[in-house]
This record gives sequence, C-alpha cells and structure tokens, in this order.
Amino acid sequence: MREYVVVLLTAGLVTFLATPVVRVAAVRLRMMAAPRERDVHVIPTPRGGGVAMYLGVAAAILVATRLPALQRTFDDSQTAAVLVAGGLICALGVLDDKFGLDALTKLTGQIAAAGVMVLLGVQLAFVFLPVADIGTLSLGPDIGVPLTLLLTVATVNALNFIDGLDGLAAGVSAIAALAFFAYSYNLGIEGYDDIASAPTLITAVLAGACLGFLPHNFSPARIFMGDSGSMLVGLMLSAAAVSATGQADPQTFDSAATLLPLALPLLVPIAVLSIPFIDLVMAVVRRSLRGRSPFSPDKMHLHHRLLAIGHSHRRAVLVMYFWAALLSFGAVGLSITGGRAELLASIAVLLVLGVVVVLSPRTRRAAREARAAELAAQRRRSRADHPTARAVRATAGRPGDPAAKPSPQGVR
Repeated sequence: MREYVVVLLTAGLVTFLATPVVRVAAVRLRMMAAPRERDVHVIPTPRGGGVAMYLGVAAAILVATRLPALQRTFDDSQTAAVLVAGGLICALGVLDDKFGLDALTKLTGQIAAAGVMVLLGVQLAFVFLPVADIGTLSLGPDIGVPLTLLLTVATVNALNFIDGLDGLAAGVSAIAALAFFAYSYNLGIEGYDDIASAPTLITAVLAGACLGFLPHNFSPARIFMGDSGSMLVGLMLSAAAVSATGQADPQTFDSAATLLPLALPLLVPIAVLSIPFIDLVMAVVRRSLRGRSPFSPDKMHLHHRLLAIGHSHRRAVLVMYFWAALLSFGAVGLSITGGRAELLASIAVLLVLGVVVVLSPRTRRAAREARAAELAAQRRRSRADHPTARAVRATAGRPGDPAAKPSPQGVR
C-alpha cells in the first residue's frame, strides 16, 4: 500500500506542477475554448490539461518501475500498453484541442489507440455471466478484441460527454479510479490475484493525476483538460475495467451461494462507470430520436439538467460527485462485504438522500411560487375588501350613474 501511495502522490504532484506550464503553452498556442451557446464558462479558457495529466501518469509509472513490489506489475505488458496507447490518444486530443477535428476523424483515432492497447496485451479474455447457468465465458480473440475496442471507445466518449462543468470530469474520474483501486486491491488481499497488479497500479496512477489536476480545474477553472485529458482518462478507466474484470474467477468466491457476489465482477465496472455511461446512452438516444447525429452537441446532459433545476455550478458538480461516489463505492462495498444488510440499508438511505438533494431546488422554487401566489391572492382580497373599493363598486352599480356607463374608448 505504501508503494501505491508513493505513485499516487507522484502522479498528483507532477500533474499539479506541470499544469501551470501547460496552461501558459496553451495560451501561447491559442488552444483556447471560446464560450459557445451550450457552454457554461463565459470567458475564453485554455485547454490541453490532458498533457499535464499524461506527464504525471508517465512519471508515476517510471517511479513504479523502481519500487520493489510494484516491479512485478511489469511482468506482463498491460501497464506499458496503457502508457503507449495513452500517449497516442492524448496526442489525438491535443490536435482536437488545437484544430477542432471532426467526429469521424476522432472516432478513427480512438479506435486506432484502442487497437494499439489491445495489440500490446490489454484484452477482455473472459467474463462471468450469472444467468442460465452459463458461468465463466471464455472469449477468443474474435470476440474479446471487438468487445475491448467497443468498451474502450464507449468509455472514452462517455468521459468526453460529461466534461461540461468545471471540475466535473476530473472529480468523477478520480472517484471512479479510487473505487477501481479499492476493488482490485481487495482482490489481491483475498488472494485472487497479486496485490501488485496492472489494474491496481493504473487506477492509483490515474487517481493521482486527476486529483493533481483538480485544483486548477475546479470552478472557476483556470484550464480545461480538453479532449486530450478526457480521452486519456477514458482509455485508462476502460483498461482498468478490462483487466480487473478478468482478475478472478467469481465461481471461487466464498459467498458464491448468492447471486449478487457472483455477478459483482461484472457489475462493479458497470457501477463505477455508471454516471458517464448513463449520460452517454441518454445523449445517443435523445439525439437519434430527433434525427440528429449522436455526436452533435446539445444542452441536455445530466449536468445541464441539474443547472436547469436550479443548482448552482459548484452544487451541480458536487451532486454529481455524490452520485458517482455512491454508485462506485457502494458496488465495491458490496463486493468486499458480500452484500450485508447494514450496507444495503445505508446505500438505500443515501439513495433517498441523493434524490432529495437533487430535487431540493425545484421543491424550494415551487414553494416560493406557491407563497408568491398566495400573497398575490391576499393582496387582491385586501383591495376588494377595502372600504374605498366597496364604495366604488356600489356607485358603479347604481342605475343612471355615469360611472356605470362604458366609455367611448371602450366601445369597439
């Protein structure tokens, strides 16, 4: 654990120190995000922060090669594969941050980077399906490679979609990485795999890079991670999911008498990445139903909806953090404890609390509107009951009274 803390702190410190340098370079190279109609920021802001994050990741992995225990993670090529593919996709993101690549070009580059990662050793080898007595399903290259590519590209774009508020993508990614780290590390503690494993190292390094970048990116952001950062984070999270899913045979779990523990190796990666994937699926369905391209931008993402409800910028980001942490660490907690009733009850209470927090601005606004309507009605009744108003009505109702006759201007 001490060595993992060392690499996490290394990634965080290098990223934190490199980000101001990258910011100055981005300003000089005119890699600026100008405010658009769907954006929240109001002044041009430099992007390309993913370069600083990649420098932090590379420095931490270099340190890991010199640590006694973590040297074992380099017995296979998974960590090196993530480093090489991460460099490629980060370079692709820099080009997009500078020149604004079209969707097809970016998609082609994402598939190419994911393909390099697969060729260098990161591939979904088997998956456990707890339905119809299927059990552990071994995947050959003809199935495992396309599934790995699909998962990687989907995760990359999911992270890109939620990068719409200051600090949102970096914070959610840090939470997801820490949850993956806890899951993978626990598998090593329980003896299902070596504690010094590739997914555990990848997630520790990624968490450090995100946490090191967050002080520069939280509202008000001084720099955006840009596509160079969101795509790098997405690729590393997908690599961790692929590696962690295949670490242990779930049929050997001590609590295999129940369905939940058997399904957890499949459910944990889904739960950890649930917030980005929910936003991705909703965006694709919404845009497809309207006859638009799935990559066409709009202002209907989850964070936009929170702002529309009435949350402030920072509050919307913190609400997203809460839900990401609840789903991620809730799933990891279930995998570690085997689904104890106390944990399930705590998760249920937090779910209710989360819904209340999300809807609280709308409830307060409805209460304010109802109170304003009640006050307006009271004022109307007060005016109607005033002696002067009664006298006017009585005078207007007398026959032959000039006040009762319509004015010429009122006749059409």
